[in-house]
Amino acid sequence: MIPFYALAAVLYLSAPAQALEINGRAEVIDGDTISVAGTSERIRLYGIDAPEGQQTCETSSGKIYLCGNSSAQFLTDLIGRNGRVSCVEHTRDRYGRIVAECRTSGGKNLNNEMVRAGWAVHYERYSDGRYGRAQNDGRENKRGMWSGNFLLPEEWRRGERLQSEPTAGNGLGDCQIKGNISKSGKIYHLPGSRAYAGVKIDLERGEKWFCTEREALDAGWRAVRG
Repeated sequence: MIPFYALAAVLYLSAPAQALEINGRAEVIDGDTISVAGTSERIRLYGIDAPEGQQTCETSSGKIYLCGNSSAQFLTDLIGRNGRVSCVEHTRDRYGRIVAECRTSGGKNLNNEMVRAGWAVHYERYSDGRYGRAQNDGRENKRGMWSGNFLLPEEWRRGERLQSEPTAGNGLGDCQIKGNISKSGKIYHLPGSRAYAGVKIDLERGEKWFCTEREALDAGWRAVRG
């Protein structure tokens, strides 16, 4: 007969570890990464891959745009003004980030909706295939990036670029507004403004190029004074 304490130990060791659940107000980092208030960790959305912050795509009419910014903005809109999300951890990635499936306070699955809207792709290599149907739907209906031409985010990270992507200058096509970060906060500078030529954009610090003033304002930047 197995002693009770030994049986209890066996049951404890064989029980699956409970998945970590994180709840709170979300801040969007990019199209597949968020942070949640009250935690010091970033959360990578499980099974999807969104364009990088400075990645460009091409519209059906041939215009180059910052699809990384568009993806992040769509995720922000998807989460909504309430801002609250609930995330269930799947694993950790090689950078130690939590990889999770997240839902809005209204129950929308962020991972699935980003793929269905065409602002992220199904990351088949790192998932169980659950977003394949959403991707087919987005592709067939030409939503988001599927409405034009784009490189897979992992291809862009390897250094591949669209043939039509501009390489000269610092800006990207029509995206010439400089989003600077200084002790005064997040300030954007328009071409021709007094300090424009002297402002250098450091992407590593989170600074950005913007295509329109509305895009800069929506991202949290304000116009330079004077």
